[in-house]
Amino acid sequence: MSAAAAETPERLRFFASYVAGRSVSVGTAAPGELAHTDGQVILVSAGRSLAEQRREMLVQSALLGAGSLDLQFIKALRGRPGVARRYLVLEAHRVLAALAPQIPLAATLCPPDEPLTSSANESLQFAKSRQTLPEAPDWFGVIRPSRLLTPVAGPGAQASNKDLHLDFDAIDMPEAENDGDEEQGEESKILKLFENPLFNSQAMADFFRKLFGTARAPGEGSAGAEMQVRSVRKVNQVGANARPLPTQLRITDNGAPGAAMGIGGVLYPEWDVHNNQYKPDWCRVFDFPLTTEADFADAAVQRDEVLRQRLTRIGLGPKVLRRRPDGEDLDIEALIDLAVDLNAGHSPAENIYLERRKLARNLGVLILLDASGSAIDADPDGLSVHDHQRRAAATLAATLEELGDRVAVYGFRSNGRSNVHLMGLKPFAQRFSAGGRARLNQLEPSGYTRLGAGIRGAGEILKKDAGTPNRLLLVLSDGFPYDDGYEHRYAEADAHKALEELRGEGVACLCLSIGASTSDDALHRVFGSANFASAPSLGHLSPRMDELFLSALKELAVANPWRQG
Repeated sequence: MSAAAAETPERLRFFASYVAGRSVSVGTAAPGELAHTDGQVILVSAGRSLAEQRREMLVQSALLGAGSLDLQFIKALRGRPGVARRYLVLEAHRVLAALAPQIPLAATLCPPDEPLTSSANESLQFAKSRQTLPEAPDWFGVIRPSRLLTPVAGPGAQASNKDLHLDFDAIDMPEAENDGDEEQGEESKILKLFENPLFNSQAMADFFRKLFGTARAPGEGSAGAEMQVRSVRKVNQVGANARPLPTQLRITDNGAPGAAMGIGGVLYPEWDVHNNQYKPDWCRVFDFPLTTEADFADAAVQRDEVLRQRLTRIGLGPKVLRRRPDGEDLDIEALIDLAVDLNAGHSPAENIYLERRKLARNLGVLILLDASGSAIDADPDGLSVHDHQRRAAATLAATLEELGDRVAVYGFRSNGRSNVHLMGLKPFAQRFSAGGRARLNQLEPSGYTRLGAGIRGAGEILKKDAGTPNRLLLVLSDGFPYDDGYEHRYAEADAHKALEELRGEGVACLCLSIGASTSDDALHRVFGSANFASAPSLGHLSPRMDELFLSALKELAVANPWRQG
């Protein structure tokens, strides 16, 4: 390291990476800005001594390492600078106290009093209260939610399924340079006088390209000229956060659960929060249509007009409205009809414009219903959590289908990691007929709740079969994951990670806990990486269902770049 580099904050990167528990860089913030981080780089204040920058770096990297800047906490601080400052005071005190026995600098900087909180979630709740707190010293820096919520791309970002399958998006390749074999003459100024200016217009070129298409003519150019050129580099090992791909099993697998039904199943990974890595091919998920006999007399579905009115408002794509009195473009057909009518002596309304509104839905929704035995607790009216969620699934599916969305309904339950069932009550390709409604209404809860495997299996079905640009996984569960070897923090972290994976793949997630008594803190630990809500019944959520849907669709999160501790 040169003498000049030794005096820059970059020399602190090894110390910062050790404290943060991951590789981070250290740089200098813009003049006048306090220290902060975007999760990848820690920016210390400019113009300060290296000792002062070191203590700023220690606080910011300690917040990263302790999980204080995880996505679920940062989302709650967005747009609330006062709460963010109070949260920073509490968390900086807590993490410095935790590092004091190991790092002398932390022991020197740590305030003498005991921390007021013992976890990041407790600090967040305390920060939202009105209790008095001391002001944060400027060397604590600040928390910038906008920087931390910016999607991380490039090296270090979590790979998506498309990346793992080497399925790349098309890119524009540069035009081939002239090989220099042909002599290029000077452009004739006389010939230029006879050129048509329309052919040199980019607008006209775009118009004709749209009009006639951009298909390549047969025999034009050499074969393979349009192939994408990529490179693949082999590695000997992958990081702990690398997500294994699902493994499709053959039906002929001997002794496999579900083999009698002709189902091979799919092996999915599971997130081990204790070792901070995936367990590849750990859970076996069987996806099969539920074809049991059903009493068609039990096919009624409750209607919810408020829900229908709210979901009608969801517009995700542009739709062209013709023959409008106002708009941004002319409607040529309407203009021609108006000219004909005027020549014939008629005076119709001059509705000759095109108007574009966000009315097209282009939405595919998979409703994942928790059909495990944990949803049997009853409310004072005698309805169990399962009854509430089953009725909500039927009402939501019927309403969305009537509005023109593509809808699927699956139930899930488990009995150990090798026997997770996804029961197709209404696949995407079928209508929500009387048979499907009856089977849903007669579905009885049983088994356990391996929630992460159910979410991963349902997410793959949604990505494969929805056939729409906008996809939403709607989970109806009490938020209590439990199975053999799958409980408490381990189960909560795996379900949390499964939702985070889907959101990183561009699939919106909305989790509803209806009729359950699960606390908000527990729901946050399980569903916190997605949008979630709880209510005694679907009717309590109907007035704001459009807000919940749009919030889930518009706030797709990237995969969390920090490890979970």
